[in-house]
Amino acid sequence: MKNTSDAARDLPRGMSRTGPVLFSYGFRPFFLASALFAIASIDIWVAHLSFGVPVAPDYGTLYWHAHEMLFGFAPAVLAGFLLTAIPNWTGRLPIAGRPLAMLFAIWCAGRIAMLLSGSIGIVLATAIDSLFLPVMLLVCAREVVAGKKWKDLKVIAGLFVLSLANVLFHIAVIEGIGPELAIRLGIGAYVLLVTIVGGRILPSFTRNWINQSGRTDFPVPYNSFDAATIIIGAVVLVLWACAPDAIATCGTAVVAAVLNTIRLIRWRGWTTWPESILFVLHATFLFVPIGFAAISLQASGLLPEVAALHIFAIGTISMMMLAVMTRATRGHTGRKLKSSRMANISYVLLGCVALVRPLAELIPTLSTEILALAAIGWTAAFGLFVVEHGPLLWSERNL
Repeated sequence: MKNTSDAARDLPRGMSRTGPVLFSYGFRPFFLASALFAIASIDIWVAHLSFGVPVAPDYGTLYWHAHEMLFGFAPAVLAGFLLTAIPNWTGRLPIAGRPLAMLFAIWCAGRIAMLLSGSIGIVLATAIDSLFLPVMLLVCAREVVAGKKWKDLKVIAGLFVLSLANVLFHIAVIEGIGPELAIRLGIGAYVLLVTIVGGRILPSFTRNWINQSGRTDFPVPYNSFDAATIIIGAVVLVLWACAPDAIATCGTAVVAAVLNTIRLIRWRGWTTWPESILFVLHATFLFVPIGFAAISLQASGLLPEVAALHIFAIGTISMMMLAVMTRATRGHTGRKLKSSRMANISYVLLGCVALVRPLAELIPTLSTEILALAAIGWTAAFGLFVVEHGPLLWSERNL
């Protein structure tokens, strides 16, 4: 088996002009597969809860579910985004064709290995799964460094933390201890990426849309306030990962919630209401301050940790991913940046899931019904994405 450095060197750059359309650009296979896996993994989880279907019993079905959401589904979306965005940031060609297929195969191997961990052994399964994020880290780092886009190293740092969190998750499971630290660390890395990348694309997209509308009430451009907000948010997320019940975590989380609310207001998202494909990005970012508020409540003993985790995991991370997948798919396949009724329904469904799922811990007598509703809403939201955008992802670009 090749190590991650060798695997990264085997992934040259270049736009694929031949071969399957699906591997002509990074967003195509990863967005499609992530949406399909989002549906399949949740349905497998529900089958276990409802009918006792055995799922990765040696690894632990609950841990499998948590792992595959954080380190299976989400990294695929992140890969699709970064493999598309980084070439735009650096001016370098994206990986495509056979190299992209190789990278995609590494991700697929991880998903299969985790499902078959009881048959092939936990150590081998986790070793296979642990390959993808480091390879992505090396590939993206190479492109950022080659393009001399030093400010984008912040994104690479996020990939490093995710790679570390994934390994820590596996070690905790193998050692028979809870992987809660790794879960919080992984969620924190995604949230930090949302605050960094979201703070880059939301004001830019909003300014462009307002300008096209002939107005001049632009968002406040990135300045020291944004930088300070990101830094404070990072501190809170580290505190939360390491000391979730500490007084310092509670107090600083309130500050982060307030600062991110102000930051969101400065972007003037309400003005984009007529353009739902843009407005949903602002609506999704609202879950960032809500999530920080949830951390404060958790640290105060007023909210169960699982509820706080799902506010971030579904509201901040998954909703932002669905919104970005929709926009990027349409934009990079030559379609108008307009969301359809179907897409709008998917946004609303996933937003409802983000609000409903945490109630399972707050109203334990209705937890079964709440989990069922959340699973239905999640499946429907990503199912609608597959139905509408799947054909765009495996078809030629609309010229």
